[in-house]
Amino acid sequence: MADYRITHSRKDGADADRRLDGFLIDGNYFTIDQIIRWILNGEHRFWVSANGRSVWVEVRRHAQSGRYFLTTEGDGFPPNNLLKLPDC
Repeated sequence: MADYRITHSRKDGADADRRLDGFLIDGNYFTIDQIIRWILNGEHRFWVSANGRSVWVEVRRHAQSGRYFLTTEGDGFPPNNLLKLPDC
């Protein structure tokens, strides 16, 4: 298992679910579905830098839609760390 830092994100627009489309990691673009699959399968772990510290990326499942999405572990800061990343 390898750990990778996510540096940029591609937002899918201003729709209600605010699900991200993909991410830039070491200069390569990966879709959100690839990242979710790697985390769920235990193949890789991902993190972001937030307010000067490393924060792990986690997979969650939406209670109503059942759709998987990414978030970061609780770090005590209200803004969404993945949405705050620069655009790809």
